[in-house]
Amino acid sequence: MAEAEEKEPVSMEESTDESEEDESEEEPKLKYERLTNGVSEILQKDVASCMTVHEKFLALGTHYGKVYLLDVQGNITQKFDVVQVCGLYSGEEFHETFDCPIKIVAVHPQFVKSPCKQFVTGGKKLLLYDKNWMNRWKPSVLHEGEGNIRNVKWRGHLIAWANNMGVKILDMISKQRITNVPRDNISLRPDMYPCSLCWKDNLTLIIGWGNSVKICSVKERHASEMRDLPSRYVEIVFQFETEFYISGLAPLCDQLVILSYVKEISEKTETECCARPRLDIIQPLPESCEEISSDALTVRGFQENECRDYHLEYSEGESLFYIISPRDVVVAKERDQDDHIDWLLEKKKYEEALMAAEISQKTIKKHKILDIGLAYINHLMEKRDYDLAARKCQKILGKNTDLWEFEVYKFKEIGQLKAISPYLPRRDPILKPLIYEMVLHEFLESDYEGFATLIKEWPGDLYNNAIIVQTVVDHLKKDPQNRTLLRTLAELYTYDQRYGKALEIYLTLRHKDVFQLIHKHNLFSSIRDKIVLLMDFDSEKAVDMLLDNEAKISIDKVVEELENRPELQHVYLHKLFKRDHHKGQRYHEKQISLYAEYDRPNLLPFLRDSTHCPLEKALEICQQRNFVEETVYLLSRMGNSRSALKMIMEELHDVDKAIEFAKEQDDGELWEDLILYSIDKPPFITGLLNNIGTHVYPILLIHRIKEGMEIPNLRDSLVKILQDYNLQILLREGCKKILVADSLSLLKKMHRTQMKGVLVDEENICESCLSPILPSDASKSFSVMVFHCRHMFHKDCLPVPNAAFPVQFCNICSAKHRGPGSAILEMKK
Repeated sequence: MAEAEEKEPVSMEESTDESEEDESEEEPKLKYERLTNGVSEILQKDVASCMTVHEKFLALGTHYGKVYLLDVQGNITQKFDVVQVCGLYSGEEFHETFDCPIKIVAVHPQFVKSPCKQFVTGGKKLLLYDKNWMNRWKPSVLHEGEGNIRNVKWRGHLIAWANNMGVKILDMISKQRITNVPRDNISLRPDMYPCSLCWKDNLTLIIGWGNSVKICSVKERHASEMRDLPSRYVEIVFQFETEFYISGLAPLCDQLVILSYVKEISEKTETECCARPRLDIIQPLPESCEEISSDALTVRGFQENECRDYHLEYSEGESLFYIISPRDVVVAKERDQDDHIDWLLEKKKYEEALMAAEISQKTIKKHKILDIGLAYINHLMEKRDYDLAARKCQKILGKNTDLWEFEVYKFKEIGQLKAISPYLPRRDPILKPLIYEMVLHEFLESDYEGFATLIKEWPGDLYNNAIIVQTVVDHLKKDPQNRTLLRTLAELYTYDQRYGKALEIYLTLRHKDVFQLIHKHNLFSSIRDKIVLLMDFDSEKAVDMLLDNEAKISIDKVVEELENRPELQHVYLHKLFKRDHHKGQRYHEKQISLYAEYDRPNLLPFLRDSTHCPLEKALEICQQRNFVEETVYLLSRMGNSRSALKMIMEELHDVDKAIEFAKEQDDGELWEDLILYSIDKPPFITGLLNNIGTHVYPILLIHRIKEGMEIPNLRDSLVKILQDYNLQILLREGCKKILVADSLSLLKKMHRTQMKGVLVDEENICESCLSPILPSDASKSFSVMVFHCRHMFHKDCLPVPNAAFPVQFCNICSAKHRGPGSAILEMKK
């Protein structure tokens, strides 16, 4: 088709009911353009009466018998004064003058490609012209006698035509007429309301007449049904009526395009008049239809036109529809993505337009994604939806720094820099530092928290750090205690690698990031004189950090810095001791006082685990503070168990602890002291009776109990002693049985082992004379003694048995005090 500027657009209004206002928002399916150029020249002098379309050419017939061949831009390429058949791409030509008016002409669908050169004309008769072997055109009558033939459509081997009575279909293969579809409304004049025909495919014919539409399907007849009937028949598969009279129709996929002639009542004269024609897209249903879209077209002179003055032609495969009126030719075509985007923009549906452009960016020609996006941003800003507008900038502006800076200044003009700040690019691309500084100044004037957030999120190289630092310092002069500004200033100092100043601020604020800052930038040399501050802020983290970096800040330095804060000194030394009992050994004496003062529960574990603690000093401190448990432990560790036991009994009055202590020491004298101390104290006697049974003979205690002394739970204690004694007897008997069984088993095993033979060969030697145990001459006699210890001797090399030692034994094992290993084998020959 021609470019848009070569055609004049046609005004179009969607036809809707007042009660269906929401449907007016539906997007039109077609767009319209008026054919100008040659068409305008023709219609200034003549009146269009018909048109046919073939590939890239249009044939326009006029009221005065002229036929113009046009291209798709409407330019005249050829003119004919008589009925002619001529090849567009060849020199083939036929022209004839007829003796009666010709209403319609249809050419064989394969006229150019097929050797069968045929065409039909319609007037009073339906004539078929066929080229014979003499290269002459021979006419033959296909039908006559039912009035003028006003429409003919040829598709494949089927010809459909309409006369005053109805529609007929002829099968060119069998030369038989296969159907007659009568017209429904015979009250309408066929010359004023002509029939419209079109083939959807080779076997589907669409008929529009008056306000009735029929869709007919040509089908093969079963062989058993033929008899004298044609081999094909026609079935009407869809039939429905429309609101207005049909001037033309065409297929569109599984839908129909219908050109309608409309009449309406004039509001001024209250008489019936011609309205603008409508082009409707209809979805056929079995017994009705559904209107998909309806457009009213403003064509020239529509007030004077009749139903017969309008025609609809279509270009098959291109979805192009030509609306012909006496003074106008309008082209309708399906809307493409550019048209769809135009409609969305017109309806201010920018987001949908942007999405459609992104999906079809390879096919759209008129629109650019960036232009639509910028229009969308402007629309959102006009609606005061600044946050969404700023969010869309990320996607729409992409990496275009010029557009970014332009949009930022627009946001500044309307005082909405805060809205766009979260979406400014921070890497690839990076804008000018001035842009970021401008946003930071905006926040600094009105929103300290927002300013702090941006400083934390934005990399420090986006803006001039020195300028921002100075601005923050100026604000701090007005509000020196503002924690948000101080925290932000510390971050700015960090970006500027002025870690010392940042650390001072963090410590002043007791900020949780202080330890991270020290680790990240290795600031251990800067905190040597700030250890107390760190410990005051978070002693646990501070101690862990100091101990993890012992090589950078020594133990001695930390202890020295904490000298005036013994409670912090204790926390540090305690954790050091937990990690390694030996690293801080020089401070163990000092730690005794620290534990006694600040952490007594951990004093006893410390005394038990430390091997470097001076016991005399520890005993002195514990006695001064009257720490009984710790004193008892120290006395026992120093070997003064009796004093320790006495202290338990006298200070703690805890018989169970005294018994436990006596068990640990396992000293008979301690048990004796314990019995002597407890003998006049009934509760202590009960405790001893319950626990002494397995360590001291209970009779010793029972004999010492004075007669008449009332002892609580004596019976239960005696029963327990008896039970413990029985249990010991049972345990001993069980152990004895196990021992006897094991001894017998091992004895049998030894006996079996000793009964086994011992290999004696030439490699063995006599352990006494060291010569081979076997003689080299096997014929000589010999005598060998082999003992259980596997030592071997010549019998002659062993001492002769006598009355004192009647049994022979191994000299080697006897000399090593291993016992008299008697001989197990004597070999003689």
